[in-house]
Amino acid sequence: MSHRSPDPVTSAEPSAVTASGPRAVAAPQARPVRLGPRSVAALLLVSAVGAVGFTWPLFADPASGLGAHAQDAPWLFAGLLVLLVAVVAAAVSESGLGPKAVAMLGVLAATGAALRPIGAGTAGLEPMFFLMVLSGRVLGPGFGFVLGNVTMFASALLTGGVGPWMPFQMLAMGWFTLGAGLLPGPNGLRGRGEVALLAGYGFLAAFAYGTVMNLAGWPFMGALASNIAYDPHARLAANLAHFLAYCLATSLGWDLGRAVLTAVLTCFLGPAVLKALRRATRRAAFESPVAFDPHQDPGGTGAEAGL
Repeated sequence: MSHRSPDPVTSAEPSAVTASGPRAVAAPQARPVRLGPRSVAALLLVSAVGAVGFTWPLFADPASGLGAHAQDAPWLFAGLLVLLVAVVAAAVSESGLGPKAVAMLGVLAATGAALRPIGAGTAGLEPMFFLMVLSGRVLGPGFGFVLGNVTMFASALLTGGVGPWMPFQMLAMGWFTLGAGLLPGPNGLRGRGEVALLAGYGFLAAFAYGTVMNLAGWPFMGALASNIAYDPHARLAANLAHFLAYCLATSLGWDLGRAVLTAVLTCFLGPAVLKALRRATRRAAFESPVAFDPHQDPGGTGAEAGL
């Protein structure tokens, strides 16, 4: 009589059998995808280079000749994409992103990329942001960073938004999703408290995303003859004041629409989406190795068939 092993996809641990009969075990919990040391190091390297890419005009010497955006942006674009590939390669090599996690990454990235064009160009209404918040919460900061980058890259290909600004969008979305994975109480906080936490984060982080993206383009709009334009010869404090005025004058309404929509969708759809993501994560059992029972050969064509 053949012995059937428990299904590794739907069960993280087998049921125990005692003298008094089978003993029920606790259902597996949804665990975030963990990344190893090399993946974390690559992620930190990407973030450091990205931070320099966003802020270097504020600290560059005016006489250095680095103000030519058309010359430096393609190089930054190529360099950041190489580093992003290194993050994914390191994650996969350390089994932080196994086949099941990669499959879920593809599904979520495709869903986010499809959601972005729905409201793009209309007062900042971009529904993809709420999905990134919930995915980062359930699947962890490492997975969230990779998901944010891949989703923004896929949406750029879908909408024709490929250009020097794309690596900045990819990094900003990666940080946005990573932050959701770093929120407190990933294992204990549930219900309305968790939804309120995620809605508040989504509201604030949506503003932060818009502000960071403003910083990526504002230093290169020197043609604006006003007191909100970037001045390479001014002090840091003066340029920061100009930047704040620039954000208030140009993107406040757009960022507010994005922030409100993210918070509203999180409040209304968050519980159902969180439940679905956690259920899919438990059933996938990312960290459970797949094992095959050598005693069971339904087709009779295995090694035992020749004995």
